[in-house]
Amino acid sequence: MAIDDLARLEQRLRALEDIHAIQELKARYFRSCDRKQPDQMRDCFLPEGVVIEADGFPPFKDREGWVQLFTQLAVNNPNVMDMHHGQNPQITLTGPDTARGLWDLHFSQINVKERTVVEMAGEYRDEYLRRDGRWWIKSSVFRQTSFQMRKVDEQGRSTVLALGKPPTTPFIENA
Repeated sequence: MAIDDLARLEQRLRALEDIHAIQELKARYFRSCDRKQPDQMRDCFLPEGVVIEADGFPPFKDREGWVQLFTQLAVNNPNVMDMHHGQNPQITLTGPDTARGLWDLHFSQINVKERTVVEMAGEYRDEYLRRDGRWWIKSSVFRQTSFQMRKVDEQGRSTVLALGKPPTTPFIENA
């Protein structure tokens, strides 16, 4: 095998390994949300200079504010069970240590005290940065695309309370 072919093969292998590492990072984030693990969630985001935006919440310029909100809403509420299902990842390496990601999300939440069920879909647009040999989430922007909230009565009958909320801020593609 020629040296150029070997170099190209090594470059392709490195790209595949990087994409896989980024997918594992996002899976770790989703899992930490569902298992109510704020320390593991924190460790997915760059320690400084991070941007986190999600429809319905104020924007955050650091990971601590996001983790504090998560702790308040989810960790400290034993009646709430969340399920984040990230799917259809599209990871684009933009440099040797940078990447972008596009993810679809299907989110379900059960609140046993309030007897409500939320189903939501949306889209994450993330930026990733490799530092000190590992990948971090540098920015994460979530926009909601659909929403349904149901109330379940004592007999198990479900009533729709809200349906079809559109995204509040459309994404603008970069040229």
